[in-house]
Amino acid sequence: MNVDWFDFELPERLIAQTPLHERTASRLLMLNRQTGDVEHGSFRELEDRLMEGDVLVLNNTRVIPARLIGNKPDTGAKVELLLLKQLGDDRWEALVKPAKRLKKGAVMSFGEGADGQPLLKAVVEEEGDMGARTISFSYEGIFQELLDQLGEMPLPPYIKERLEESERYQTVYSLHEGSAAAPTAGLHFTKEMLERIQNKGVKLAYITLHVGLGTFRPMSAERVEDHEMHAEFYQLDDANAALLQEAREQGRRIVAVGTTSARTLETVADICGDGPITACSGWTSIFIFPGYSFKLVDALLTNFHLPKSTLVMLVSALAGRDHIMQAYREAVEREYRFFSFGDAMFIY
Repeated sequence: MNVDWFDFELPERLIAQTPLHERTASRLLMLNRQTGDVEHGSFRELEDRLMEGDVLVLNNTRVIPARLIGNKPDTGAKVELLLLKQLGDDRWEALVKPAKRLKKGAVMSFGEGADGQPLLKAVVEEEGDMGARTISFSYEGIFQELLDQLGEMPLPPYIKERLEESERYQTVYSLHEGSAAAPTAGLHFTKEMLERIQNKGVKLAYITLHVGLGTFRPMSAERVEDHEMHAEFYQLDDANAALLQEAREQGRRIVAVGTTSARTLETVADICGDGPITACSGWTSIFIFPGYSFKLVDALLTNFHLPKSTLVMLVSALAGRDHIMQAYREAVEREYRFFSFGDAMFIY
């Protein structure tokens, strides 16, 4: 299967640079995955599309201020780190810029204390491909407090505008810190809307998947089957596992909010197999593309994704490539807003 099959023309002006003033004010494209029929409306109409007994699954990860800007003490040259995965013992997997100048053994410093010394020092321990590095930090104090002081919100590279309010790149239900990017389908919800949805009889379930390198790394393979996903940490607790099991037993719809929730649910389904859904955690590198048969996800709320991305392939697996490509053509024609701060699609 060729990656180019998932390409489409996207005018740059449709890439949303800033969030709307009201979270729920975005547009909503509704796609029937069986027929390919498309309807257009507002995000608030999602309340009418959800039914009593549905389980709405939300990823409660929280984005950390993972972008660090500093310098090389020996030359004064500017350097940039994007922290992706905590490896333990003050070691992290990170993306670095400029990658060509940050080889094994390179030293970096960030911030300056009252004594003129760096607040954070970092050394490149190992080199990976496409700018990936294993970094070891040294410091005095508490790392998370230093990161809050020195770090910036790691907005995707296609967003050029400065984000005035960092909480707009967090969901209103974010809880567990660890992501290098937001689960953006959830950015549309307010606490008030979620309360109305619950009052309708829809149950809310929470999973955690910390978004990592896969969000920032483009596909390099020409064949879809040759692509390898980067592993990301996920967790499902007992209470939420019970909600999912009950929904499966009763034949209720499980509605994933975002591709991160969908990937986590399908990972859980693989682990639990024919048995009941139970609490679990670990690392997932599941790659979902056409030909995949979904086991837990019945419907999906998602944003509009990059051409030739693994996320376009995931939604194509759920609704069919032809239906997705046609829906995306309509979205472009009607000038929907794309990507992290853009509009939403409900596939049911």
